Amino acid sequence: MSGSRLNSYVYAEDFVSEPEIAETARRSGEELGATPVGTGAGAALRLLAAASRAQHVVEIGTGAGTSGLWLLAGMPDDGVLTSIELEPEHARAARRAFADAGIPSQRTRVIVGRADEVLPRMTDGAYDMVHVDADTGAYPAYVEHAIRLLRPGGVLALDNMLWHDRVADPAQRDETTRVLRDLGKSLRDDDRLLPALLPVGDGLLAAVKR
Repeated sequence: MSGSRLNSYVYAEDFVSEPEIAETARRSGEELGATPVGTGAGAALRLLAAASRAQHVVEIGTGAGTSGLWLLAGMPDDGVLTSIELEPEHARAARRAFADAGIPSQRTRVIVGRADEVLPRMTDGAYDMVHVDADTGAYPAYVEHAIRLLRPGGVLALDNMLWHDRVADPAQRDETTRVLRDLGKSLRDDDRLLPALLPVGDGLLAAVKR
């Protein structure tokens, strides 16, 4: 990346200031080893939630609650976030972050468990937005569940879709890079979706379900 492009990227990432409560959740996530979304990706998630007036949102991968706080900031005041997290310690940190932000308890539901066991029990076409930021190897399976869960016009958002700039480099052939690169191409050509790959954070692929 050239110096001018790098400067533009940093400027864009810092264009929207991260709320203090999200910054606190970010530090908590980093301490727990739950890498949070970048500020640019968080701002994009907030925008997508607001633009779609997302009343019911599913998040796969809660972490310490950073992305959830961004999503909730874009949702209506009575919108409900359902977040699935494998690690109990991460889920506790997220619940604490939501409480510290003054978010009413009825607006969040953090489910501790395996996403591949929780998602099949969720209702088809009942959600306005699904955000995926979890085990990258399972992204293809999560995406199929997400498309099923979304209503027509609903928004799919996938974090890490540039994977540390490796996806754009055809010489990079490690397993994670290959999975994400192939998934991006398949979603680009999926007739069920209208996608765009946004170069914010570690790459945010956003798509609207037709």
